[in-house]
Amino acid sequence: MKKQIPNIITLLNLLCGVIAIIFVFYFKDNKFASLFIVLGAVFDFFDGMTARALKVSSPIGVELDSLSDVVSFGVAPSCIAFSLIGFDNHGFVAFIPLLMALFSSYRLAKFNLDTRQTTSFIGLPTPANAILWLSIPLIDLQSRFHILYDVMSSVYFIVPVSLLMCYLLVSEIPMFSLKFHNLKWKDNSLRFVFLILSAILLGVLWFAALPIIIILYIILSVINNLKIKTR
Repeated sequence: MKKQIPNIITLLNLLCGVIAIIFVFYFKDNKFASLFIVLGAVFDFFDGMTARALKVSSPIGVELDSLSDVVSFGVAPSCIAFSLIGFDNHGFVAFIPLLMALFSSYRLAKFNLDTRQTTSFIGLPTPANAILWLSIPLIDLQSRFHILYDVMSSVYFIVPVSLLMCYLLVSEIPMFSLKFHNLKWKDNSLRFVFLILSAILLGVLWFAALPIIIILYIILSVINNLKIKTR
């Protein structure tokens, strides 16, 4: 039974993704859908941690994790982006963000086979892409950021940015991981800087900080790559 505990947590992530999709299309409530994606991310964080703590990691757990992530961080956020555009308003253009589900699936399959991604990522992680899209309905809860919501929920933002995210998901751009092997500043300075800045942004801007944090993550990854190349 002990070896199944991480898999159960992983399946809870999958369940959250399924519920998020139901909220998008059945209840027409992107805000609750976004919250369930966030809850799925929490389960996604703890399943690997639990597996390492219990020393019960297995190949099936790795595959199950990716299958769950496809739904929670690929399909569900793509559905939110689709619903924000609306088929009734923009026709088949609304289907363009659904490409992110396909690219997320390819990215996760590639991740499982790519031995270069044991300590960092090659391409944008699917949770980072999901955070960008789930942030839009949550920003709508903050009336002072109504202009930001209007911009990010428009077809002129969603279509080009969703295509950009498709590229980033499968790109060869190295992205740093938030996994800590120790707490030394020298070994984790980039991670500490990112987490400190993210905490400050969240404290000041709340949900409006989420897209900024994703942009910050990408920029810091690119800067870190340039530093490594110049050494």
